[in-house]
Amino acid sequence: MAAQILDGKEVAAAVKAEVEAAVAHLDYQPGLATVLVGDDPASHTYVRGKRRDAGEVGIRSHHHELAADTRQGDLESLIDDLNDDDQVDGVLVQLPLPSGLDSESIVARIDPAKDVDGLHPYNLGLLVLDRPGLRPCTPGGIMRILDHYQITTRGSRAVVVGRSFLVGRPLALMLASRGADATVSVAHSRTTDLAAVTAEADILVAAVGSPSLISAQHVREGAVVIDVGINRTDDGLVGDVDFESVSQVASAITPVPGGVGPMTRAMLLANTLAAARARRGS
Repeated sequence: MAAQILDGKEVAAAVKAEVEAAVAHLDYQPGLATVLVGDDPASHTYVRGKRRDAGEVGIRSHHHELAADTRQGDLESLIDDLNDDDQVDGVLVQLPLPSGLDSESIVARIDPAKDVDGLHPYNLGLLVLDRPGLRPCTPGGIMRILDHYQITTRGSRAVVVGRSFLVGRPLALMLASRGADATVSVAHSRTTDLAAVTAEADILVAAVGSPSLISAQHVREGAVVIDVGINRTDDGLVGDVDFESVSQVASAITPVPGGVGPMTRAMLLANTLAAARARRGS
């Protein structure tokens, strides 16, 4: 029997509705600042979508576009201004930045209380300590999908393929955290006999950026498969999972597109609302 489709668009709509309802009851309007450097078409598309989402739920958008040859110091000055701006509750710098700019230092310069991407070392440290804080959007969205579809993590064996600080590492920590209580393994490009590792998973997450890396032979029958990959090919967008073969083995699977992608943007809104409430004590 074909796998159940875990529809990220459906879950994202639910998150957006929750945020919109909460914002409507505030006595102020949360503000999200987006910073876009350069002329990368994909980055422009992503930021337009994020700004549109913000407007739809009642969050004010503060947008800043800078040229690709912007100097590090000028970008740092803008971040400092946004950190000091009381109308801005969240700051998002669209990554990757153009060559010559130090992304790590820019992310670290954002006020952790306004780090709605959840990537500041302070917020990642809170995650390691299993303490409340702003979480990275994509891992947060994956956890919300699992919760929405009532997929049990407690006592489950989870395998995360990918160890980036954007998705793999924080997601592994979130799956293993108190309350989620999964037993987690992290695999990657240097893992020996990857299929033997992934076949042990009750919940398998692919987040490596390699088209159709995960096939049916990698998946235990009845496993839940989360595909984070977004790879542009001659045939269009494809994930890290061979959807056609894996969907015949898994019990549930996220599609590409329409799976994890919409959740990343939705969780940015949830993080902005959380940041605003924490900053303003409401």
